[in-house]
Formats: sequence, structure tokens, C-alpha cells
Amino acid sequence: MIIDIFAELQRAEDWSSKGEASVFRNAIEQGRLADELGYGAWWTVEHHGATEFSLSSAPELFHVALAMTTKRLRVGHAGVLTPFKVNHPVRIAERAAMLDILSNGRLELGLARSSANEWEVFDVPKEVTQAQFNELSAMLPKMWADEPFSWNSDQVRIPEMNVVPKPLQKFPRLWACGQSLEGAHNAGRLGLGFLGVTVMESLDKTIALKREFEKGAEERSSDIGQPNLDYALFTFTHCAPSREAAIESRAAESAMWYVNRAASYFKVPREGLIAGVRGSAALDDVSWRQQSYANRAPEACDPDDPHPVIRLLNRQYLGMPIDPEEAYEGLAGIDSVIFGDPDTCLRKIKKIQSIGVDRLLTLQQFGHLSHEQVCSSINLLGKEVIPQLSASAPLECVAAA
Repeated sequence: MIIDIFAELQRAEDWSSKGEASVFRNAIEQGRLADELGYGAWWTVEHHGATEFSLSSAPELFHVALAMTTKRLRVGHAGVLTPFKVNHPVRIAERAAMLDILSNGRLELGLARSSANEWEVFDVPKEVTQAQFNELSAMLPKMWADEPFSWNSDQVRIPEMNVVPKPLQKFPRLWACGQSLEGAHNAGRLGLGFLGVTVMESLDKTIALKREFEKGAEERSSDIGQPNLDYALFTFTHCAPSREAAIESRAAESAMWYVNRAASYFKVPREGLIAGVRGSAALDDVSWRQQSYANRAPEACDPDDPHPVIRLLNRQYLGMPIDPEEAYEGLAGIDSVIFGDPDTCLRKIKKIQSIGVDRLLTLQQFGHLSHEQVCSSINLLGKEVIPQLSASAPLECVAAA
């Protein structure tokens, strides 16, 4: 299994122009460290108007800066927002190819339907998002091919043109970002790798999504010449010198901040995220993500909920104090949350590896963790854990003829 870095480019405090600039400087330094330590790839999201939750509104620019300061670390966009009002297909193909050239063939390109807040900002009807996602995945290899390209559908018309430049890799690998059974199945069917998400959820969800991804792959058209068969997983990770240091870092509370803040940023009901933590959310029911966030009544938030993690999430949400050791112990019981000393992190990662995950996207910069804490985690995981995993080397550039 390959260990990667995943970044939202967050700034939980000191949200100012000076504070924003430090996020990017620190991320470049973190990327250089990951490059030296043998991580496989650095993945950055695309969000718009996300305030302190994510400053990554122009990830292509950040990726170029990262590529120019690293040598072997692959550069992943997870994921470019696929509604055509947000990113036109030709612009996606052009920018991705340019990044692949400037990184010397290190591009990994993930695709995402986006979420309600972006649909609102860019005036995107949610009914078109799946069709446009599907069409883009089919377009990109054709746009990167040598022959002239054209496209005519209900979603978009592109007259015959030659999309330039061409990527250095013959076919940069494509991925789908998702959380639902439908999304996993669709990724497999379209020949895309799947970037799954777990936000304090059971590994049972990951197993179910992987099975659905494999079912979808069985339906893949033979016309897809370069399918990506890999399954990746995003999760919270913080490696500390000892259990005591992990508690003192208060990384558990930063992860809880992420979950509590995500609901308002993505404009989804918080109870949907809570149901995922509780294990009561049906994987095939994503209707809660489509519910209107405006004019919602206050949600139930019981500070004495019997579930240990939800109780802590609720207390933080209500502004109540949390005991750091209780927070750490609460998240320690979740197999998908990788917090602790190197031995604990290795044990949890090996359990994830055993269910067939090919790449682990470790979110190490999140919430109120300082730059120094993030670098320490990246360093410890790179030196003490990654060498003990039987990971194949990241893919090398396959240059176009």
C-alpha cells in the first residue's frame, strides 16, 4: 500500500491575509518533507468560498508550485469540480496537461461532482452534475490523444479542435471522489480509480464501497483502454512520539472540529455526518446531502449522548470543554482514525491494508494543529511507519510517444 498526503489547506484560526499566506508556505514545506520521506503523492482539494475550512480555491496553481519544489512526489488533484459551469472540460484538460508537463509526468487527476455550496455559487442545477461527471471522464482521454477532438451532447458542444498541450504521460490516471455505493459503482464502471472517504466511520463502510467498486468494474466497457483499478481511502492521521504526546497534541479535537465545521461549509445537515459516525447511515441513502441547508430548525445536539464520540462532538459543537484524553480514547476505538505512536499507527494502517486498500490518503494538516505538529507527524510516519509497509513504488511517468 502506498501512503499519500491529503490536504484541505485549512486555517482554523488566525484567518487573515497574513494567516492565509502562511498556509501555503507551510504546505510547500510539508510537501518537500513528504517528497524526501517516500510518500507517494500529495493530493489537494478544490473548494470555493470555504473560509477557514479550505483555502484551496485554485489548486492548479498550488500544484505547480509544489511540483517545482519536489522531485518524485506525485501531484494529485482530488478532485477537480466537474460541473461545466465551474470548470469547462477543455480548460480541465489543458490545465491538467500543463501540470503534468511541469511536474515531469507526476499528475494524478481526481474528479468530483462538487457539493451544494458550489452548485449555489456557480448556479449549477444539481440534476446535471452526474451526467457531466460521466461525460468528462470519457472526454479527457480523447482530448489528450493526438487526433483532433470534438464533442456534441445534451450537456456541451465542443467544435473540432486540437487540445494542447498534451500531457507528458500518455494517459494520466483518473480517479473519482465519492462516499456512496452509487459513486463507487459508477467509478468502477467508468474505469476510474475510487478515492473513498471515511470521516470517523467504520471500516465496514470502506469494505462495502470497495465491493461495489469491484462490481462496477465488471461492467466496464472494453472501449476504456487505460482503466484505473486502484481503491484509495482518505482518513484522519496524526503520528506522535508516544500516546501521551498524541493526547497532548489535541489532534482528536482538531478532527472533531473538522467534522463539526464540515456540515456548515458543505451546507448539509449535521445529523447526516453524525449518523455516519454512529454507523446508522445507510450507504445507499445519500438524500440527506441534498436537503436544503437554509432555514433549517436547530438540530438535536445531546451533550450526554451515549455514543462516546458523538457525545464529544456534540459538546464541542455546543462550546463545552473536552478532556483531551477522553477525546483521544474516543477516536482510538475507530479503526479508520489513525492517531497514536508509530506502532499504533502501523497497526491501524496494516488493518486498512488487509482489506485491499491500495493507497492511503493521510489527512495530517487539519483543524488547530500547528505547522510544527504537522511536520512532526509527517516525519514520524515517513521514518517509522512507511518503511515497514510492503508498498510498491509510485507509478513512474509513461511518456507519450
